[in-house]
Amino acid sequence: MSSSHLSPVAFVRPLVDAELAAFVASRRPLLLEIGAEWEPVLAALEAMISGGKRLRPAFCYWGWRGAGGGEEPGLYTAAAALELLQACALIHDDVIDNSDTRRGQPAVHRRLAALHRESGWHGDPDEFGRGAAILLGDLCLAWCEDMYQSSALPAEALAAGRGPFDLMRTEVVAGQYLDLVEQARGADTVEAALRVMRFKSAKYTIEQPLHLGAALAGRYAELAPAYTAYGIPLGIAFQLRDDVLGVFGDPEETGKPAGDDLREGKRTVLVAETLRRAAADDAEQFRRLLGDPELGAEEIAWMRSVIVDSGALEACEARIADYVADATQALENDVIADDARSALADLIVAATARKH
Repeated sequence: MSSSHLSPVAFVRPLVDAELAAFVASRRPLLLEIGAEWEPVLAALEAMISGGKRLRPAFCYWGWRGAGGGEEPGLYTAAAALELLQACALIHDDVIDNSDTRRGQPAVHRRLAALHRESGWHGDPDEFGRGAAILLGDLCLAWCEDMYQSSALPAEALAAGRGPFDLMRTEVVAGQYLDLVEQARGADTVEAALRVMRFKSAKYTIEQPLHLGAALAGRYAELAPAYTAYGIPLGIAFQLRDDVLGVFGDPEETGKPAGDDLREGKRTVLVAETLRRAAADDAEQFRRLLGDPELGAEEIAWMRSVIVDSGALEACEARIADYVADATQALENDVIADDARSALADLIVAATARKH
């Protein structure tokens, strides 16, 4: 297969999808032997992992290629393991945020609550759904490790990759906790939002997958500084774009209801910029509405107007442009193999393009 006619993500995606499907299929008999009750839970998992952008495996693959790695089937297995880590993070994140949807479908905890309700079981369906989703997220975390370790890469390559592979799992959990803390504090500073963004998103989505690819290729020490210089600003730009889409995005594109981030009260840079720039009365009312799960269309529209009129949206777009420029400049480092450099440039667009 040639990558010349495909985008960097499209080239990787079918191979990652095949690895994920094969891995889950290989584990299915074990769970069903334990109990047939696992069938609808596995169906929820399969629905969950069938979607997604596959950005983390793509960055891992192109990080490998940028370090001089060639076509190696085992690399796709190791890269695909990151999708199980992502599934764990998203399932747990939706429980924490009490989200209704994910990727245009019911969130896993909602789907499993519906199973309880339709089965006529005892107890609270929502409580059951949350508990079952937490367990499925835990299973995805365990399977992420199993899938990585079972790849056909040489043992020395897998051992070399353990550093970034292990660190990214710690960092994303730590970043998620910081996010919880900042929401509990009611933090509304750009600095607080950027700290959460760095660990919950930038390092996890882009920097560490790149580092993993370089480490698996045996060139971590040489490539890590260049990949950090590219990955951190791009990761922040990616999350900034995601935050903008969480307020202004088309639900058909985002898979979530319009304005859902405002109902969930997410303390994003976009929100911090709004509270900093808006007139005092508007800022006070914005704070009162933020995090109200019953926000209606008119209130969402008013909050959007404050974001735009205060200059917060424009400020976030300017930040995205600056971070993109930093990531683009980092690609000028000739330590990155030429055939990967153009793919990494295309990934800047894939991660930050406007979709609203």
